[in-house]
Amino acid sequence: MVGKKKAAKKGKRTPIGDRVQVLMMMHPDVIADIKQVAIDEHRAAWDVMEQAAREFIKRRKANRTP
Repeated sequence: MVGKKKAAKKGKRTPIGDRVQVLMMMHPDVIADIKQVAIDEHRAAWDVMEQAAREFIKRRKANRTP
């Protein structure tokens, strides 16, 4: 078996930067909408969600400031 390469395990991806994987449950309609936005904008779904989360956190912090 010299020279044969191992096939990559399905579902395993190399981390991008210092990101870590997280599991969340969402309504299927929301997931479909996220995926559609990603397709329309030629982006990954995780990138769309990361941007949305950052914007949410920014707004929340701004609203909590006295």
